[in-house]
Amino acid sequence: MKYTEEISSKLNELLVKNYDAEKGYLNAAENVESPTLKIFFKRRASERSEFAKNLRTEILRYGQIPEDSGSFKGAMHRNWMSLKSLFSSNDEEAILQEAIRGEEASLEEYNEILKEKTLPPTIDSMLLKQRNEIQAAINLEKVHEELVS
Repeated sequence: MKYTEEISSKLNELLVKNYDAEKGYLNAAENVESPTLKIFFKRRASERSEFAKNLRTEILRYGQIPEDSGSFKGAMHRNWMSLKSLFSSNDEEAILQEAIRGEEASLEEYNEILKEKTLPPTIDSMLLKQRNEIQAAINLEKVHEELVS
């Protein structure tokens, strides 16, 4: 595989994860009552949409074709979040726990790609910034979870 294809492949993996996260956050916003949590989840969705836009731009810059939708696994996770919220005695806490679990999985993906040290500095910098924003979101979600429980 050529270097540009290898980079694009890695970026496409993250792109799909960001599509999934955006949809998951929009789904979460629809399944909570708290106006504060609704706003929080919508902001996270918007952030992930911006991440996806940046990743698409980089993939196109390398002359490759970006993915245009999320994954089957992501759809299953969103469906699980919906079901869990229907049957849980504390909907918002369950949704926050699922959001944290999804973000921690995203964080792992970013860490794996950043660990390889094969990315150009501009992409490495972008991914590090996105990774740090995901970590900050996890920290905020954990604070919200403490307030809800």
